[in-house]
Amino acid sequence: MSRNYESLHDPNAEYTMRELSAETMGTTATRGGDRDVEITDVQTTMVDGNFPWTLVRVYTDAGVVGTGEAYWGAGVPELIERMKPFVIGENPLDIDRLYEHLIQKMSGEGSVEGVTVTAISGIEVALHDVAGKILDVPAYQLLGGKYRDKMRVYCDCHTEEEADPEACADEAERVVDELGYDALKFDLDVPSGFEKDRANRHLRPGEIRHKAEIVEQVTERVKDKADVSFDCHWTFSGGSAKRLADAIEEYDVWWLEDPVPPENLEVQEEVTKSTTTPITVGENRYRVTELRRLIENQAVDIVAPDLPKVGGMRETRKIADVANQYYVPVAMHNVASPVATMAATHVGTSIPNSLAIEYHSYELGWWEDLVEEDVIEDGYIEVPEKPGLGVTLDLDTVEEHMVDGETLFDEA
Repeated sequence: MSRNYESLHDPNAEYTMRELSAETMGTTATRGGDRDVEITDVQTTMVDGNFPWTLVRVYTDAGVVGTGEAYWGAGVPELIERMKPFVIGENPLDIDRLYEHLIQKMSGEGSVEGVTVTAISGIEVALHDVAGKILDVPAYQLLGGKYRDKMRVYCDCHTEEEADPEACADEAERVVDELGYDALKFDLDVPSGFEKDRANRHLRPGEIRHKAEIVEQVTERVKDKADVSFDCHWTFSGGSAKRLADAIEEYDVWWLEDPVPPENLEVQEEVTKSTTTPITVGENRYRVTELRRLIENQAVDIVAPDLPKVGGMRETRKIADVANQYYVPVAMHNVASPVATMAATHVGTSIPNSLAIEYHSYELGWWEDLVEEDVIEDGYIEVPEKPGLGVTLDLDTVEEHMVDGETLFDEA
């Protein structure tokens, strides 16, 4: 059954004191030049990559179109459709006000965290692309300029024998020597053969030894040719996480990621402070308000926001600014298409404390075909100087790989 989410009744509009539309705020003065522009439409198309990416387009009456991306998952296109009336007629250059406008308008529908923030993120990224094109500047210029000309990429590695330490080491060596990456990540929440209960989050001694062996073999194989991190996907108890972190302290671990579930900040803080193994957290937290608590409590050594999930480009920049006050580096989690990957590149170059951006699609042969430009070369992304995000969708590739039943959005 087809539903018109765009026309849903908005009870908040009857009483909210935080209506931030241009009409309510009185921001209707003539701007001059080519800056008097209005948003005319917002459209989405979901692409079936190694994740179901939601691509977003913001259209304007100037003929300028911006492309963005929201973190993958069901419900995001419907939420974007729901928010479309809140931005049509608005000037796309007012990125920060429009972001806050959407947060406030959707507050009763979950804009504190979760998929509503993700949907807003996709629109926010597209606004940076269209604003950069209108002003004829790359998106990083909208964020304050750049610190570097290229961004380091860390490759999330996989193998059919993901639980075999030697197979992981072989793949690490191949990715470094043949693909040119000098930064890697492997999963540690893999079966060891010693498990007794998948629900209790407890690691038995044999499981600890198995995971430590993966770490040992991978780090010893690549040595100083690459930095290597390891992901746990929020799997273990606090006690098990501390034992695991302690067991791998002797190896050259770049970081141990998400060893415990994200909800309990106190447990996360205890784990981080118990070990010299660097702990990275962030992809399952939303907006600067949530990540600020992690950083201020020193519950994280490296923070890992996911840009098209956490709130978008400016929100990621705000997180990085808070982290910088505590001398905490930023390593952006990223399972996106080239669109949000390039958005992360623009943010990464605009902040001083940037480490690297994740690349999760090296096994997907057509990932880079989604845009007309080259993206990753020898483990780095050159920061584009073209206006906006600096990437152009190849609509033929988008159409070829759309999710079943999806509709291609209009051309720019």
